[in-house]
Amino acid sequence: MNVNFYATLRLITGKKTLTLEHLPDGSRVRDVLEACFQLYPALRTELMSGEQLHGHVHFFVNGRDVPYMEKALDTPVSREDKLDVFPAVGGG
Repeated sequence: MNVNFYATLRLITGKKTLTLEHLPDGSRVRDVLEACFQLYPALRTELMSGEQLHGHVHFFVNGRDVPYMEKALDTPVSREDKLDVFPAVGGG
């Protein structure tokens, strides 16, 4: 399962894409996040507030923002899904 990181999150992971070989199809978004946090603990404070994503963080599954999906963080994902994580992006 591949997770793509953007902007400042790449500074934490040191890479654009993280491959999580050990996660099976049907894992939930929260399982993907926990696997990322085990490898990069600093990601947790950047992405989460307690058990929820920060409001300014966007985790997309196939282009759909997870907080707006019916199962939110309990949404199941597969190896074929495109997973993208964006931090807050500002500008003017």
